[in-house]
Amino acid sequence: MSRRDEAAATRRAVLRAAALLPLAAACSRVPSVPSAPPTSTEGSSTPAPAATSPARPPTGEVEHASTGRPEVALTFHGAGDLDLARQVLGTLHDRGAGVTVLAVGTWLQQYPDAVRVVTDLGHELGNHTWSHRDVDGLSEAAARTEIERCRDLIAAATGGPGAFFRPSQARHATPAVRALAAAAGYPTVLSYDVDSRDFIDPGPAAIRRAAGAATAGSVVSMHLGHPETLAALPGLLDDLTARGLRPVTASRLFG
Repeated sequence: MSRRDEAAATRRAVLRAAALLPLAAACSRVPSVPSAPPTSTEGSSTPAPAATSPARPPTGEVEHASTGRPEVALTFHGAGDLDLARQVLGTLHDRGAGVTVLAVGTWLQQYPDAVRVVTDLGHELGNHTWSHRDVDGLSEAAARTEIERCRDLIAAATGGPGAFFRPSQARHATPAVRALAAAAGYPTVLSYDVDSRDFIDPGPAAIRRAAGAATAGSVVSMHLGHPETLAALPGLLDDLTARGLRPVTASRLFG
């Protein structure tokens, strides 16, 4: 091959290579893939997991505090003559004692001023069912009504359901009643470890002696509507003071 032919062949090879460069470049580029849009479950046979709210903790029941503080909770079943209740609660207030009144709903309905008689003196209010029936022995629907009807009356007067729920005609609530109380907004059922038995009117000395069995952390059950309870209070408060025990609300005791 002559030099002229060799030069011509070289030019043709260069031209062919140049013509192939755009195709090679196009083949070497990787196209970008857009991100897949969020998968919608609408119309899907597999539903999306439902959003869940935190489960309400099961209602507990307390009857004695373990804080170690020298305090006791005097708790009163709220029923009976309002003037007598005012004297009981006033005596306690004047002695610097805060207490918890578990009110019966029909009592609050009968005496619209009862809520203020309790709260204006610095005491706290709780729920002791609507009509003081044996709540543990009622049907679920009837027990719910007893709890919620009293709660609604307290809430209408105070803006809240009250501090605690206590079952009526029973020292302890059944698991079913505790569940109903939880659903009604009461995280704690308030029982007691000391029963003054003042509701049988055994006399001021007997009431003072029974309630005086309280120790640090005790919850004492008492009643507003009994004159002998009023008569027993000064001596009972003296006894607690002499032993270094301070009567406080149940919220304070367990706080």
